[in-house]
Formats: sequence, structure tokens, C-alpha cells
Amino acid sequence: MATSSDSGAHQQMSLDLLPSALLATVMTKLDITSIRSLACTCKAFHSCASHMLCFIPNFHLADIAPSAEFLRPLLPSNPYLRSLKVDCMRLDDSSLDYLLQPTLQELCLHNCADFSGRLLSQVGQYCKDLRFLYLSSLAEKRGRSIDVSDLEVLFGGCTQLETLILMFDVSMFLRHNFARVWSIAPATLSSLEMGYISSVMVTELLSPPVVAYQSMEHIQPSILLGLQKLCLSVDYITDTMVSTITNNLNCLTHLDLRDSPIMEPRLAFDLTNAGIQQINLHGRLKHLSLVRSQEIFPAYFKRVNDLGILLMADRCSDMESICLGGFCQVTDTGFRTILHSCAKVYKLRIYHGPHLTDLVFHDIAATSLTLTHVSLRWCNLLTNHGVARLVSNGNLSVLDLRDCRNVGDEALRRISNLSKLKALLIDGSDVSDMGLSQLSKGAMSALVALSIRGCKRLTDNCISFLFDESSNCELRELDLSNIPNLSDVGVLLLAKRRIPLLELRMRQCPLISDTSIMVLASMKVDEEGWYGSSLRLLDLYNCGGITHLSFQWLKKPYFPRLRWLGVSSSVSRDVLDTLSRNRPFLHVAFRGEELGTTGQWDNSDDLYMHDYDEVDELEQWIEGENEGDDEDIQEAENNAYPML
Repeated sequence: MATSSDSGAHQQMSLDLLPSALLATVMTKLDITSIRSLACTCKAFHSCASHMLCFIPNFHLADIAPSAEFLRPLLPSNPYLRSLKVDCMRLDDSSLDYLLQPTLQELCLHNCADFSGRLLSQVGQYCKDLRFLYLSSLAEKRGRSIDVSDLEVLFGGCTQLETLILMFDVSMFLRHNFARVWSIAPATLSSLEMGYISSVMVTELLSPPVVAYQSMEHIQPSILLGLQKLCLSVDYITDTMVSTITNNLNCLTHLDLRDSPIMEPRLAFDLTNAGIQQINLHGRLKHLSLVRSQEIFPAYFKRVNDLGILLMADRCSDMESICLGGFCQVTDTGFRTILHSCAKVYKLRIYHGPHLTDLVFHDIAATSLTLTHVSLRWCNLLTNHGVARLVSNGNLSVLDLRDCRNVGDEALRRISNLSKLKALLIDGSDVSDMGLSQLSKGAMSALVALSIRGCKRLTDNCISFLFDESSNCELRELDLSNIPNLSDVGVLLLAKRRIPLLELRMRQCPLISDTSIMVLASMKVDEEGWYGSSLRLLDLYNCGGITHLSFQWLKKPYFPRLRWLGVSSSVSRDVLDTLSRNRPFLHVAFRGEELGTTGQWDNSDDLYMHDYDEVDELEQWIEGENEGDDEDIQEAENNAYPML
């Protein structure tokens, strides 16, 4: 009888004898995550994975920021490559030769700050079959304008482009000839998003040009006639801009406009009742978002009142999603009109509605609405009674009540009956530990994301109330930030429950110390799992008790899947640099910026569900086994001790 060692050798030999073409054929059916997992199991799979990179159709690597020397071997010439998604934080123009492959149909390049505007023209020259293009932070570190001729080459080359997302300051393009270049944009373009553009540039871009024609002025046809989705962040949302969009984009079904004024807008640079009633003149809009952000200056839409909303609602009967932010003159009358006029709405978001009260939802049961996503952020007159009326709609999957300070325990008791609820955000509300215990009796079993940031009445006991030992918890994202009475005891209770969290935020919790980091690093989700394996994001910014000792637990092999880490700015730079060398793909933030996806709670289509690996095979595949620079970290920490 063969021994177990003989059997293992026979299995290995059999695997090596399999034709590489057969293994490659099987692996081409997998995504990059599964391939990198297989590559770490044996030499045969590692060799095959390296070979089949010439055949893989999708290469998605947006969760880490590889350097050029790491990425180049992973992107050989591939005639089958259709989709490429990469974080380009460590890349520049020198990487274009292997990033831009002629067979690409989808290209997403994040954090392109070190690239120049040449990236646009190179995409147009080499990616002729492109359908989807996403670029963020282009040339932000260059500090100079982007030549509009690069955009012209892009449009001239990518004649089949359908979606264009430019998440950077488009005003870096020289205004001269900017509007003219858009006249040659592909006729196939149906979706356009821009990170920032001035309202004047938008008006110029969409206005039909007037040219001399046989000694008479001749108006050319409008551009972007097939555009169905338009998302813009501008300096001011104005009547002129809204009217231009509505009159020239007849096929528009999705309109998302957001502004952030730096001062109180004058009449000519503001939205009024006259402008808002121009929206949806052609009756095709399904999704509408008009938001005035207070991020820079506390400005509101002061020239739009209930009358403007009433006039707009007459054309919004087929709307499916409505978002209104900063309409400080609109009262219950205007908001109730939306609920009763737009019977097909399933997403309703209202931000900074100072006059919105419980009366908006008083007779919501009399409507035919089937709301699934509701956000009522900064609506301070809303109380438990209004929430009780709202949640009588049992189909809610996302409920955002952040900064509604009069919402308390009674509201949670009603919310606990929502069996389909996936995300609940109640930051800054008046809930207590006992109120959260209501969730464990119902809605908690289905929740994927929970945020209780800034709920001052909460203590460590809220953890034991939330996570009953007998409950089956699906929670993956938890925000416990700015809770003064949360301490290491609460984190210990969380670890004992073995909840497989992917994201944990504990910003500005003064009682959180090194003990919490040690507990999380030692936590096992299951008996066979890796220590601290579940966390992808950990935010510890400005936690009072965090010292240099915590960094012993933040290095490998602990937290093997960690991608985002937030720490205080007081941490020694030497310690951070050493940690970066030990974990080159870890994003470390120390200036207080929010981690992860920007605006993740507001973009709730994905319900925050992700599928991650159990261990970090990608780093093993790219750079091999690395035990870490333990001595360097220890030395850096010792040197940093007097500074902390």
C-alpha cells in the first residue's frame, strides 16, 4: 500500500503532467482574485498563472497601488484583454506603454496624479475599441493646464466610447476651443460624469455654436444629442445652466448636479423657481439629484420655495429617484408634493431640509410608494413619530438618518421590524444602549452596514446589546467613531463575538488604546482563519490611547487583508515609513481624511457587499514571501518613543 507521502508525490506529479494549455483554459474562466489564489498553491499553478496573463480578459487591481516594476510583468501583451482597472498612485506616463492595450473596451485608472494630459491622447491613439473610460485625479501633481488637443485626440480615436468619467478638475483644460472639441465627441456617448467644471463652461459646452453661413448667422445642431446620463460638480447651479441642459439634451434620463459655492451666490449665479421648473421638459428623466453642498461655505438654495417644487413635480410623475440637498425654503408642502406626485419613486434623499417635519410622512400609507432607499440627513425637525410613519413602508433596504438629533430609541424599535434593511446610519442621533438592543431582536440579523458615529449616550454596553451570542449577524461595516464612552472593553466584546467585519471605524474615541489593536489583531473569525483576517479598513484617527506600541500589531502577519489604515498625525514619520516598507500596499492616512470610497453611504446601489479573499495572496504572488522588517520597525519605534 502506498504511503501518504507517496500519494502526495503522485498527486503533485500528476498535476505537473497536465497540459499547460488545459490549465490555462480553466484559469481563463476565473477572475484575477481566484487566479492569484491558485498561483500561491503550487509551482504548476504559479507557472500557469504567469503564462495565462497573456490570455486573461479582465485585469482588476484597484484595491492596491502597485509600482511600475511590480505591475509591468503582470501586464504582458494580451490580445484578449477587455477590461483593465488599476490604482495608478505609484505610476506615471512611463507606464502607458503596457497599460494601454489595443483590445481594451473598459479602462479605469484611479489616482492618476503623476500622469500628464498626454494620457488622454495616448488612450485615443492605442485604445480604438474603448467603450468605458474612467480617469481620476489626472495631472493633479503637475500643476499646469491640460492641452485641449489631448481631448481632441481621445475623441477622434475612441469613436465607440459610450461612458466617459473624468473625476478631476476639468477646468484645467484651456477654455479656448474647449467647447469646440466636444462637437466631435462620439455619437455613441450616452453617459458623462465630471469631477469639477464651472457652470460657464457647461453652458458654453452645451450651447449650439453660432457660425457664419452664406453671409448669415447659422445655428449648428446641439452636441451630445444621445447623452442619457449627466453628472456634474460645478461652482454654482444656475438657471442658465439648467435651462441649457434641459433644452439641448433631449434624451436625458439621469441628471445629477452638485455645487459647492465659496460665497453666497448672486441672482445671476443661482437656481430659482424659474430655473427649477425647466427641469424635465421632455418628460424622460428617471433620476434627479440637485445638491448644494455646505462643505466650503454654508450656502443654500434660498430662491427656490414650495412653488418651484410644485411646478417641477408636475413633470416628475415617472421619476424613480429624487435627491434634493440644501433647499432651505422648501417646507412640508413641497416635500409632500413629491411623495404624492411621483408614484414610481423608490429612492428619496433630502439633505439639509430645515423645514421638513413629521407631517411629510403623515399620510405616506395612502400613497402607492414602494421606497427602498431613504436618506433624510440634517433634517433636525424629524422625530420618532415621523420615522414610525416612514418605516411603515416595509421594503426599506437603506435608511440614512444621520444628524437627525431628535430621533431616538422609539424610532429604533420601529426600525427593528424592517426585515429587508441592509444599511442603517443614525450618526448623531439620541439613541441609547437599550435602544440599540431593539435592533438585535429584528433588523440586526440582515444589516450589512451600521453607523452610530457621534451618538454620545452610547457606552461599551451597546456592543453586547447589538451582537447577541445566539444571533446570526451579517454585519460587515461598522462605524463607532466619536463615541466618548467607547473603550477597550467594548472592542474586546466585539472581538469575542467574532463578527467578520470588513471595515471598522473608531475615529476620535479618546478611550481606545493599544489594547484594542492587540485584541483586533489576535481575533480569529473562525478556528481555521488567520489572525485579524477579516478587516480591510481600520480607522483609528485621533484615538487618545494609541501609541507606538500598536505598530507591532499592525505589521505582518497580523491584519493580512488590511488595505486602509487611519492613524493620528502625531505618529512618528519614521514609524510610518517603516510600516510602509513592511506593507507597501497599505494606504496609511494621518491627516484626518475619511478612508475608503468617498461618499460611500450616499451611493447605496451596491449595498456595501463585497467578496474578499481569506488571505492576501496577491502580495505573495507579486513580491514573494516577506517576513517583514521586524528589526527596522522595532528600531523606529524605539527612536520614536520620546516623540509620542
